[in-house]
Amino acid sequence: MPYTVYLKKGEERRILGGHSWVYANEAAKIEGKDKNGALAEVRAADGRPLGKGYINHLSKILVRIFLRGGEEDGKALYLKRLAAADAARRKLIADTCYRMVFAEADDLPALIVDRYGDYLVMECLSLGIDRRKEMIGECLQELFAPKGIYLRGEAAVRQKEGLPLESGMLCGEVPDTVRIEENGIRMAIDVKRGQKTGYFLDQKENRYACRRYARGGDVLDCFCNSGGFSLNAAAGAKRVTAVDISSFALENVRENAALNGFTNIETLCADAFEALRTFKREGRAFDLVILDPPAFCKSAAEVGNAARGYRDINLSAMKLVRQGGYLLTCSCSHYMTLPLFERTIAEAARASGRRVKCLEIKVQAPDHPALLTAEETSYLKALFLQID
Repeated sequence: MPYTVYLKKGEERRILGGHSWVYANEAAKIEGKDKNGALAEVRAADGRPLGKGYINHLSKILVRIFLRGGEEDGKALYLKRLAAADAARRKLIADTCYRMVFAEADDLPALIVDRYGDYLVMECLSLGIDRRKEMIGECLQELFAPKGIYLRGEAAVRQKEGLPLESGMLCGEVPDTVRIEENGIRMAIDVKRGQKTGYFLDQKENRYACRRYARGGDVLDCFCNSGGFSLNAAAGAKRVTAVDISSFALENVRENAALNGFTNIETLCADAFEALRTFKREGRAFDLVILDPPAFCKSAAEVGNAARGYRDINLSAMKLVRQGGYLLTCSCSHYMTLPLFERTIAEAARASGRRVKCLEIKVQAPDHPALLTAEETSYLKALFLQID
């Protein structure tokens, strides 16, 4: 007998507003019996049907709703939604490197699919989706005929779903390094060992935007990872210093610089916080400093410490920017909201004694659409600042 989840009184408001997640503490009772990861119906306290989704008794997110009307779960549904998700990207994106599926924003909660030319990389971030990965792979093959699909499974959220951390081939063949082109820059992407699915596609447009701020200048790129910002900046900068604590990432930066014939990029293996302090002691200054750190907070309880971290690193960066130069500062945590991030940067500006002007505020690329009724899907902030 399929599961039916009845919510506590009043808990249906967020779901009726379009949010997909039903938390375990919002459930009043669960009727029926089925396998964990099976389809469950969700109803309000008065019995009104709210939708259906896969249930996971091990997770704080009990159900992720993705069926709200008369549609039935199955291969036909996935074929339809995967095709629709890709078509939406193709209207906006000219190249073959983009996020094809962005979970809740495409009515496929917990499913991520990134396209790197002829290859796809997939993440299954819930029990229900993970149990259907072979069927999803079949759908992707039928629709897009990729040469291979690689399954990445190291995200910490999988453990919260009771899933192992493991990666491997789903179908076809995928090389260790995939060549792509972004904003006219050639990149070698390690889809098997690189962070996330190999590359941070959500910053594509922000990386292009940084070029005008880098033109003719001396650029410092902190937390550079595989060099997306560094290479875009190097297209017009006099010199770029790429800093990362990972020697593996810096090897990738050097490889990507060579692919494009850039000789104006130097790498430094160091903790970014310490590197900024060292540059200050040495009297170094830059025309553009780029801060694109990993998320400083992954839960609401960590926001206070994260704000202090963002304040400290932005204060250090502001002290290194030449008069009239620029700072591009980013946050990729949805818990660090834009208003809070702006207040934190303002605190750093006051402490720096510099006059700081905001020139642009940007968010994640349009292949990572955010649902206005699900704040978790809006996470990336990028502030372009001028430091006088």
